[in-house]
Amino acid sequence: MTQGIVVGLDGTDQANAAAQWAAEEAELRGTGVDLVHVKETSPDVLLPFAAREPDEPWAEDLLARTAAGLRERHPDLSVTTRLLPSEPVARLVAVAEESDLLVLGSRALGGTTGYLIGSVGMSVAGLVERPVVLVRALDTSPPQGPVVVGVDLRQPVDTVLGFAFEEAARRLARVQVVYAQQLPVYATLGPAMVPDVRLTVAPEIQRSLDDLLEPWRTKFPDVMATGRVTTGSAGQELVHTASDAALVVVGRRTRGSTLGARIGSVAHAVLHHSRSPVALVPHG
Repeated sequence: MTQGIVVGLDGTDQANAAAQWAAEEAELRGTGVDLVHVKETSPDVLLPFAAREPDEPWAEDLLARTAAGLRERHPDLSVTTRLLPSEPVARLVAVAEESDLLVLGSRALGGTTGYLIGSVGMSVAGLVERPVVLVRALDTSPPQGPVVVGVDLRQPVDTVLGFAFEEAARRLARVQVVYAQQLPVYATLGPAMVPDVRLTVAPEIQRSLDDLLEPWRTKFPDVMATGRVTTGSAGQELVHTASDAALVVVGRRTRGSTLGARIGSVAHAVLHHSRSPVALVPHG
């Protein structure tokens, strides 16, 4: 049984775009949307004399207005709302673990307010063991393009590819798989120094990529899937390939790190530059 899609709301245009994207995704999945706002720690704790608007009435109004807008555009969609106590990271991680998918707004890495990919969103995306989709605030409708997915042939990719193929099947879209091969330093010195090893490396990797995709093509016969091997930066290649994508899918390791929650360098690059929604899919 599907458990629905959770959306973190914070009153920004990006979060509103995330709610709209989640509603369309929920219709494709045949599930509902749960709109959540987590009250942040009051600045009165640090600045007791600072004037501020009461948070709870504002948050309740935000949830009610957003839910009403979604119901108006999607009359058959189940929309619920929740106002949760403070500690946004812990609360969002907890509600995400009860769901199929968490959707947050994103303007770019480096934001520091609300649930944007910044202090809260970055931590949540690095901790939650469910897929997380980050959505930009754009004036255009979601593109009806391919689902672009980046893979690393040295890492487990079944969970990432499974998510990408399922999304493509729902959208009647194609899948474009990108693997970027990082060449050794000497290979970048140019033909005057060493032979171009790409001529010998790429065909072998392409065969490995085709072998990897074969069972997924069999499982999803109606989804056209292509694989492409490139050299250089995986993040840059994904952003370039995804210029007309409906969704970009990137894997994220769930293995613990002494550095805390991390989403990986490729995901960082894609979130910085991609205008398409980005799905971070955890894997072992």
